[in-house]
Amino acid sequence: MTYLRLLSFVSPLGLMIASCSQAAPGENSPAMASDEPFRTEVVAQFDEPWAMDFDDATGTMFITEKKGTIRFRRPDGTIGQVSGAPKVDYGGQGGLGDIVFGPTPGSLAEGRTVYLSWAEAGNGDTRGAAVGRANLVCKTGDACALEDLKVIWRQQPKVTGRGHYSHRIAFSPDGQYLFIASGERQKMQPAQDTSNTLGTIVRLDLDGNPAQGNPMAGKPSPTDQIWSYGHRNILGLAFDETGRLWDLEHGPRGGDELNLVEPGKNYGWPLVSNGVHYDGEPIADHSTRPDLAAPAISWDPVIAPGDFIFYSGDDFAEWRGEAVIAAMKPAGIVRVAIDGTSAREVARYPTEHRIREIEQGPDGAIWLLEDGKESGASRLLKLVPNRP
Repeated sequence: MTYLRLLSFVSPLGLMIASCSQAAPGENSPAMASDEPFRTEVVAQFDEPWAMDFDDATGTMFITEKKGTIRFRRPDGTIGQVSGAPKVDYGGQGGLGDIVFGPTPGSLAEGRTVYLSWAEAGNGDTRGAAVGRANLVCKTGDACALEDLKVIWRQQPKVTGRGHYSHRIAFSPDGQYLFIASGERQKMQPAQDTSNTLGTIVRLDLDGNPAQGNPMAGKPSPTDQIWSYGHRNILGLAFDETGRLWDLEHGPRGGDELNLVEPGKNYGWPLVSNGVHYDGEPIADHSTRPDLAAPAISWDPVIAPGDFIFYSGDDFAEWRGEAVIAAMKPAGIVRVAIDGTSAREVARYPTEHRIREIEQGPDGAIWLLEDGKESGASRLLKLVPNRP
């Protein structure tokens, strides 16, 4: 496993992006290089966008905005709104979250199954993540709607506060299982308590029921949902080209992590971390607890990750198989090569604003959504390769 103390981005740039090359042996961070592999094209503007996914058949992009709106953008540039979105508890880190099309093929004209996550209000001053399934239909013109939206999973228990929902969604490569990242809601200790689902990744069937063969399948609900635990705030969840599940999570002050997620394992939070608490109080390093799963790579200073992808397209052929990470602090993109069960950073590209979301389009293009908290941000960007 690799623990790096990495250089900050050199400076934020606008349309032209600086590139980094692989570190020389013995160095802890990538060296700077002069080549510029891409430029960014500003495509559209949204209001606090959080996630996006594509309908591959039409190339239509669907974008969630934290306040509770779902928008779409067609390849011709047409932008519209999807009706029927759920009511969300907006504030802090909460609001409308992920959007992912289900693994079953279909057409937008007839309806496609889509899964959404959001922060949901509870009794009193409590709230928690929820995941719902609906039929997304775009019948005529600019009209798109969610039909038959049903909540199929809820984070347990609902608690006070407005942070660390996580609520990222991923489907297994065989299309049989739904994985949901469930943050520890800034409560820390519940991540070590498997009687709840805070600080866990859960594995469900496509209807939201605990999947057969889960590590704690014989235990009472919701323990029977748990695939792994000891997580903090997971903002990226993806399968690599070999079918292995990885998560990307925020650490405290230092200690952001990319983890290879394996069934039944405890990833250590808050017992261990490669960072410290925000008040400076130390936390035991992962190296002190070999019985707990250590990250494949961690960062101090942090990169404040958003989402990530495993790239498989042709636009940036040299990136294939790598984790390409949206970063918010410092703002930019981080490339990470996977070496078996460990990982190493190979390049960084600074951007003008924080990057919340990254997705690969059906044609292999890379798309970014800026985080909406900075002045002038919240843009949809496309990476355009710089070729001779």
